Amino acid sequence: MQTRSSGNTQGIDVSRYQGNIDWAKVKASGMTFVFIKATEGQTYTDPNYQKNVTGALAAGMLVGTYHFFRATSTDGAKAEAAHYANTLNKVGGAKALQLPPVMDYENNPGNLSKAQMNTVAKAFLTELQRLTGVKPIIYTGNSFAGNFDTSLSSYDLWIARYSNTRVPEDQPAWKRWTFWQYTDSGKVNGISGNVDMNEFEGTAAQLRARYAAATPKPPEPTEPTNPNPPTEPPKGGEPMTAEEKAAYDALKSQVDKLQARQQMEVPVWAKAAVDAALAYDNKNPLFSIDNGASYDFYRFITVMHRRGLFKK
Repeated sequence: MQTRSSGNTQGIDVSRYQGNIDWAKVKASGMTFVFIKATEGQTYTDPNYQKNVTGALAAGMLVGTYHFFRATSTDGAKAEAAHYANTLNKVGGAKALQLPPVMDYENNPGNLSKAQMNTVAKAFLTELQRLTGVKPIIYTGNSFAGNFDTSLSSYDLWIARYSNTRVPEDQPAWKRWTFWQYTDSGKVNGISGNVDMNEFEGTAAQLRARYAAATPKPPEPTEPTNPNPPTEPPKGGEPMTAEEKAAYDALKSQVDKLQARQQMEVPVWAKAAVDAALAYDNKNPLFSIDNGASYDFYRFITVMHRRGLFKK
């Protein structure tokens, strides 16, 4: 396969083992992208998953996630895909992230044949794409990659080979890597201890462009397109006039529709707006976020906050 290039953009992958991460420092150190562990098997979720995704996005990194694959049957593979997809929904779904979801397949606990390994891998990848609407990529090791046949060639390859001199070997399914994990003992500002280091086969701009169509980045908060946007809601504690009641009802209707979509915890960039909206009128709260809300909901509340609608 190809060698590394000085123009290639750099990234990392993390899990709970990296502990608390200062994502602003990671980004400032020159890291462009990160893959964050989400799930493993049919039930496990990394305890730092949502915190890491939120922090990395807030720092301006390109973010993807990965699932450690353990299935030994097609039914098990589909169950793992469902678990991963459900966990992705907690951060807004796969399409809320800039990089595709990843199948991390690097060992063979069931002693499957190569044909069986390819069958369960394809079952997982197909089901995950059906559930998320995004084509996954495959992570594996330099030696383990030889188990996969050409039926998986259409999936981008993220390969591990820890060496400064030897490139990953050509494989039956791939002759090029898309991402190369070249060491597991990297050092990056913002992370205590070692971290896996990765390289994409191009620039940061090329990385964004490669997956832009498959995993579009949600737009930054903008002014609502509603030609008749709701006026300022009534001041907390004051009786509502008929006009204020109509404005309040219109705003609440929009909020309720947005909350009904895929739910996620409050992003860092939306926290001030959500706090202001909740504090505006304790007697008539516009919403509750006990179970989270959608990305579009947080974007809408942020726009309303920027327009001064929640100032007393």
